[in-house]
Amino acid sequence: MKRKHPTHRNGHCRIVLTGGPGGGKTTAGDLFRREIGEKVVLVPEAATMVFSGGFPRSSEPMAIHAAQRAIYEVQRNLEDVQAALYPERVLLCDRGTVDGAAYWPGEPHHFFAEIGSTLELELARYDAVIFFESAAVGGMGIEGGNPIRNESMEEAVRLDHKLRSLWSKHPKFMLVPHNPSFFKKISFGLAVLDGIVSELGCKEMRKKQARKKH
Repeated sequence: MKRKHPTHRNGHCRIVLTGGPGGGKTTAGDLFRREIGEKVVLVPEAATMVFSGGFPRSSEPMAIHAAQRAIYEVQRNLEDVQAALYPERVLLCDRGTVDGAAYWPGEPHHFFAEIGSTLELELARYDAVIFFESAAVGGMGIEGGNPIRNESMEEAVRLDHKLRSLWSKHPKFMLVPHNPSFFKKISFGLAVLDGIVSELGCKEMRKKQARKKH
């Protein structure tokens, strides 16, 4: 059964912050929200919410399937709730609905078939993608403040590559590459994010002005 995707979304835009484990996306999103204030609202990472809430975590394939289906539904509904509560704000999504395909045992298209969707439909939910490359790609540790993360360095690199191959198909894909200096990397990521929010915000403002004229 194919899933119906709503054509109406929040008044501004949805931007995905994604990447391999230990990329700095969550830090960047939180810093940007604090800097820009009420123009944006964060959509927290669904996987962290699900697993920290007590959902069983296992390496058994059928258990992973169940977990990724649950995370997908939580992600979709988190986005829709925030869009409904803050219709005039930009949504900054800590990961998006495409991420589950990288964590799914087997081929990505099996994930999309399972949820009754396609990669193209899920990418179309978002106006832009900012990809924070994992520090593991540069051979650096990915230890951080997220106690839910349990990937090894090798797993982090593999996931980074799988996620990038999926998300890079979005027409507005921006890469924030690994940098030995976390400060420089986050600064670059914040500049990219600021530019995209300004660009998409201006486009939405022009659309609203055009609608008023008519």
